[in-house]
Amino acid sequence: MKILLSGGGTGGHIYPALALMRRIKTVHPDAEFLYVGTERGLESTIVPKAGVPFRSVDIQGLKRSLSLDNLKTVYLMLTSVQKSKKIVKEFNPDVVIGTGGYVCAPVLYAASRLNIPTVVHEQNSVAGVTNKFLARFVDRIAICFEDVRQDFGKYGNKVVYTGNPRAQEVVDITETANLTDYGLSNDLPTALVFGGSRGAEKINQSLVEAAARFAGENMQAILITGERHFEKVEKQISSLLPGISNVKVLPYTDNMPALFRKVELVVCRSGATTLTELTALGIPSVLIPSPYVTANHQLRNAESLANNGAAMIIEEADLNGTRLYDTIELLLTNKEKREKMSVRAIELGVPDASDRLFAVMQEIM
Repeated sequence: MKILLSGGGTGGHIYPALALMRRIKTVHPDAEFLYVGTERGLESTIVPKAGVPFRSVDIQGLKRSLSLDNLKTVYLMLTSVQKSKKIVKEFNPDVVIGTGGYVCAPVLYAASRLNIPTVVHEQNSVAGVTNKFLARFVDRIAICFEDVRQDFGKYGNKVVYTGNPRAQEVVDITETANLTDYGLSNDLPTALVFGGSRGAEKINQSLVEAAARFAGENMQAILITGERHFEKVEKQISSLLPGISNVKVLPYTDNMPALFRKVELVVCRSGATTLTELTALGIPSVLIPSPYVTANHQLRNAESLANNGAAMIIEEADLNGTRLYDTIELLLTNKEKREKMSVRAIELGVPDASDRLFAVMQEIM
């Protein structure tokens, strides 16, 4: 069995593809994989490090305003389709799956023209431009939020709800963090606060404002700042009150699922992969959607959880230290409310997402 994967630009497009690949390998150890991305995207470093053969095409996204760059985009689309056809012919896959990002446009379009079975995977609650373009050409459209089904209009008959492969991978990780490793107690209700892999200034500074109120309280917090913010935030919190021992600051962690399993509450952005992990594990959350994303899709993602009682939302424009602390305190001191949110989160989770998506791939093969 030969499977071609494509997706890029951000980790949210790359990690689901790799999670799917790892799951398929457990049931089909002889399966062969090829990943096609761009040299500029994160995939050019993440994918080879994962031991997956990698090929690249040169493509960029369309500007949403009138721009001469769009002429270049059209030219690159035409040339990248030809290169993609060559790559597809050489690898001769049984199925091609795209997990998002503009690189999927030439790759899946080329595969469809060569009569190779194709699936596009939409992780967000608002369909991306590339996936909407591909809808007419692919055989199946896999989704993670029911809300996005309507975005595919007349191609709705191709849509199938599978969830995100990262969910199944996270459920299979059984390691749990030891909070004493961070100088905290394993017995106090804990909130984990972060703003994505690079951090978010407004989230960091709001917790800095709130930090002094944690002193002496029977709850604690971990703030993951992102590497570039760490030194500044650590100095800010340590200068506030040397006696604050229940707020810890980290620059980064490479084992987020282990921390997820130990904390009672997560405060974070509402990217699709993060929400996939939270619902798979049934973790109550306070979501602060990034206002800097296309079509405000993180707010729509967050609403999918909040409208079902699995999360609370604080929009960034309303975020400050007082609002953040009061919300964390409300949830960490109310076990019954957290338990209800946890049940609703699990109801939204798809712990067998990789198996569902692989079944779709097998069907069209």
